[in-house]
Amino acid sequence: MPERAIYLTSQDRDRLQALTQMTEDRDRGDLASLMYELSRAVIVPAAEIPEEVITMNSRVRLLDLQDGSVHEYTLVYPGEANFAEGKISVVAPIGAAMIGYRVGDEIEWEVPAGQRHFRVEAVLYQPEAAGDDHL
Repeated sequence: MPERAIYLTSQDRDRLQALTQMTEDRDRGDLASLMYELSRAVIVPAAEIPEEVITMNSRVRLLDLQDGSVHEYTLVYPGEANFAEGKISVVAPIGAAMIGYRVGDEIEWEVPAGQRHFRVEAVLYQPEAAGDDHL
């Protein structure tokens, strides 16, 4: 099955590319995954990003397709990450997997115990849709 296109705002792309350039160890799996997502993304102006697309600082609801549990996460930059508060870093495997996907898309997340499968159920908050795209 061909990969589904993912979408990024030009601002998110620029910030994320800068983040990957500032990190010395770009061969780490998490950064390699993020760099791959950036390389295949369709770049659009913030005003044109659909509101159901996960952008930086978006709050999302994911359904675990294996056990039916529901999780809410906010996708953030590494310095803001706090798993206890549901803030997931974009360089974490699930964060890199989420960026650019939209409601209805399925995400695979590699964890030590194997693969996890999630579906994006909702984008509860997206800065661009809320007019907060300066974040």
